[in-house]
Amino acid sequence: MTRRSCAIYATGIVCAHLLIVGIALVVAQVFQTMIHSRLKKEITLTEKSQMFEGWKNPPPPVYMEYYFFNVTNVEVFLAGGKAVVKQIGPYTYREYRPRENVTFLENGTKVYALNPKTFVFVPEKSAGDPEVDILRTVNIPYVAVMNELDSYSFFLKTLVSMYMNGLGIELFMTRTVHEVLWGFKDPLLSKIHSMKPEVDEYFGLMWKKNGTHEGEFVFHTGEENYLDYGKIDTWNGLREMSWWSSNQSNMINGTDGAVFHPLINRNELLYIFAADLCRSIHLAYVEDVEVKGIQAYRFAPPSDVLMSPKDNPTNEGFCVPAGDCLGTGVLKVSVCREGAPIVVSFPHFYQADPKYINAVEGLSPNKEEHETYLDLQPTTGVPIRACKRAQLNIILKRVQGFPKTKFINETIFPIMFVNETATIDDESASQMRTMLLIVTLVSNFPLLIVGMGIILLLVLVILFCRNRQRTVGSAPVMWTELSY
Repeated sequence: MTRRSCAIYATGIVCAHLLIVGIALVVAQVFQTMIHSRLKKEITLTEKSQMFEGWKNPPPPVYMEYYFFNVTNVEVFLAGGKAVVKQIGPYTYREYRPRENVTFLENGTKVYALNPKTFVFVPEKSAGDPEVDILRTVNIPYVAVMNELDSYSFFLKTLVSMYMNGLGIELFMTRTVHEVLWGFKDPLLSKIHSMKPEVDEYFGLMWKKNGTHEGEFVFHTGEENYLDYGKIDTWNGLREMSWWSSNQSNMINGTDGAVFHPLINRNELLYIFAADLCRSIHLAYVEDVEVKGIQAYRFAPPSDVLMSPKDNPTNEGFCVPAGDCLGTGVLKVSVCREGAPIVVSFPHFYQADPKYINAVEGLSPNKEEHETYLDLQPTTGVPIRACKRAQLNIILKRVQGFPKTKFINETIFPIMFVNETATIDDESASQMRTMLLIVTLVSNFPLLIVGMGIILLLVLVILFCRNRQRTVGSAPVMWTELSY
């Protein structure tokens, strides 16, 4: 056997082995299964606490942008006209949210943690100075008192109204943005505090929320099932709430929005428990996006999350008392926040019934500025970019005994909205891209083997053809030699 023939046979044997092994690995998905098993295993090694550093101290910077609705025609509104508001802001704060008192429970299957939040003003990302800028908005303590007295006698309400007038307290107040946001000593609450010390004499939308947490959480670690990674087991010792009027509405579902299980697919619904909304919401897949060179799935709350119970009966449980329902796009949360009749929505009543948008002049909802969304890297389940947007509103209506409300039309009045954003930092994005490249290479290794087999097959064909041509070309010479 010549050297050329040996090369052809060796190439053929190697080619056959590569093709057989490569195709078998592709069909069996051995490497893909190995990667998936590795991803599932990594999140269950709870004894290695260093793996939770990213969870305990999230690296992406979180910013809170506060926008307020400044009322420009109070007198017209009190006389029965339509309110006109002008959006001011943003007033941006860097949010620090480390997890503290992290303690593993039940053999590492659960983890206890507190999540205090601290806010630091960022002037270069803000449109003004909150300690200087003036805001005219609804006097929420005034409305809270009216709401508490609504079921009392007309005589008592009239006396309280006269007393409030004597103190010079109006339905609308003028304060700095800083006071409305972080608190001030309210004259009405101070009077109530003198009679009922348990009532705080200070008021602010974020009063006592700087440096505090939203409750005690116990999370699943994914030790028993990777799909449970990050899911909330209990909140303040509760596995379900009691504010709403149905068992389904009272359920605490999903994670806190900071982490999700790996290997996310486009067809699943993701659940998040929002303590500030007193409920769980679900997000559905919207589209594929790219963030800093990383492919991600975008999830967002579908329109049925805040849809009217008439169109989505599953939302009937959020009507408290049962049957007392608002329209599409708004949710009354005063059941879990004592005092004023607070209503939440998306900014500018995005996805809400047009009647709420048209009741106030100066609103212009749009998807780009007012949609809440979450961009997740599907392989790891890591949030790459998040944007949580929510608006705080209050119900203003006529209350007998309070003459200043005599002519107003019942309105869900916008107070402010917040845009909470976080995007993966450059260093983490670089590490993520490297890790995903390795995952891709390992997952596609069988295809590389098949590719090498195909290349060797082409080489084999070329060698075989050349050898055949050489054999045919040498035949006449041999015949001539034999004729002599």
